[in-house]
Parts: sequence; structure tokens; C-alpha cells
Amino acid sequence: MNQWTDTHAHLDFPEFSGDVAGVVERAAAAGVGRIISIGCDLESSCRAIALAERYPGVWATVGWHPNHVQDAPDDVRPGLRELVGHPKVVAIGECGVDRYRLPSAQPGGTLEEDARQLAKQEVAFRQQLDLAVETGLNVVVHQRAAHWEAMEIFKPYADRVRGVFHCFVGTIPELEEVLAVGSMVSFTGIVTFKNGEGVRLALKATPGDRFFLETDSPFLAPVPHRGKTCEPAYVRDIALQVATTLGMDPVELSRRTEEQVEAFFPRMRSGAVNAGR
Repeated sequence: MNQWTDTHAHLDFPEFSGDVAGVVERAAAAGVGRIISIGCDLESSCRAIALAERYPGVWATVGWHPNHVQDAPDDVRPGLRELVGHPKVVAIGECGVDRYRLPSAQPGGTLEEDARQLAKQEVAFRQQLDLAVETGLNVVVHQRAAHWEAMEIFKPYADRVRGVFHCFVGTIPELEEVLAVGSMVSFTGIVTFKNGEGVRLALKATPGDRFFLETDSPFLAPVPHRGKTCEPAYVRDIALQVATTLGMDPVELSRRTEEQVEAFFPRMRSGAVNAGR
């Protein structure tokens, strides 16, 4: 069976409460032997580490998601710095900029509140990039409806840290900008969607050694699981669509993506590839 890694899942989210063991077991049965559980704030990062300690095939990132920074301290680095030394922490993030969910999109929200939230997102993003440089870890970048803003912050760090721009749905010029600074992109179940042709075009334009596969569980369940809670086992469905889109043997796709996972997240090189407690 081909082996896959889900490079971006939120195993600590309520959708998986009480069933993480089943999620991990179903993933392993589908050939998804490794899962990276993503931190969204300090508590979420601690939960991700706890899951990584419990399950050999689970790893963790630690970070502050841009949509959570309204609750963050003025400097997010001290709290995260206490966590990054854990051997199963493989990256900083997810961090970045999000212009999709701003206060003005909600009743009563104002443009002034938008500006304050974006300013805090940008400060937290830079702090996490600073921490990545300090620790030698790479970063998981969130840039929903904010590619330009995220790139402007990231570029000054690009000679010292690499990023994976996760859940990539951008244009080919945006893809080329990410690749030009030595970073990666990651594709989700959107690549299987009927309206995902733009993502498939970006996939075709991506070199075979510059992308990962992810579910962003519990979101974005791929075809044929639309309407269900997404889980890491569905990486196999994403992989099969990617292989079809690229005209590539799934065996070769597995080999390439697994090699890139270990190159980008070097702490995973000796990691377990089996489910279990």
C-alpha cells in the first residue's frame, strides 16, 4: 500500500472529540501513516503536542492562527518558545494573514476594527517568523484572501526560513511567487471539487518536489466524501485525484511527497509510520 502524510489536520478540534484513536486508525488503514496536527493558539498547540505524545504517527506544530490573535498576548514568542523544543514539534504555525474573516463582515463590525485586527495579525506573523529563524523550524502559512499581504511580510525572511502555503487556491502567478522564494504549497480536497479547476491548473504548474497533500480536517472533505466531516484518511482520495491530474503513478507520487515531507519537516525523518497509543 502507498504511504501518505496528512501535513495539515486539526485533530484537537471538537469534531474529533472522543474519536481521535478511531481517526488515527482509519488513517493508518488507508495508508496515511503520519498526521501533523496544527496548533492555532497556545492551548491548541499544547493539545496538538499531547496528541503527538499519545500517538506515534501524530506530529504537531505550534503557533497562533491569524483568526485567533485577538486573544493573543502582545508577544506570542515566549509562550511558543516553551513548546518548540519538544521533539515532535515539526514547524511553527499556522500563522499568517486572513482577510476573509474580519469584523466588518459581521453585523456591527467596522473598518477600524478590521485595521486593528490586521495589524495584530501582522505583528504575530512576524514574531512567529522570528521564532522560526531562531529555532531553525519552517513555518505553516495561512493566507486566506491575503496572498499579497502574507508575501510582503514573508519575503524578508525567505533567505532564512521556508514556508508551506497551506490550502493553496491561488493563481499561477501567486504560485510562482511562492516558489520563487523557495517555499512550498499544499493541496487539499478542493482539488477534487467540480469547481476546483483553478486549483488543478495550479497543481499542474507546480514542480513535483514542491507540494504536499493535506486534508485541513475537519474541513473540505474531498469527493466522494462531500458533506461529511473530513478526516486524515481522505488524503488517499486527494492523492488519487492529484495523481490523475498529473498523469502520475500513485506509487511515484507517494515516494515524492513522502521525501519532501521529511526534507521540510526533518524531525519526522525517524518518526513512526504506524497508528497506536
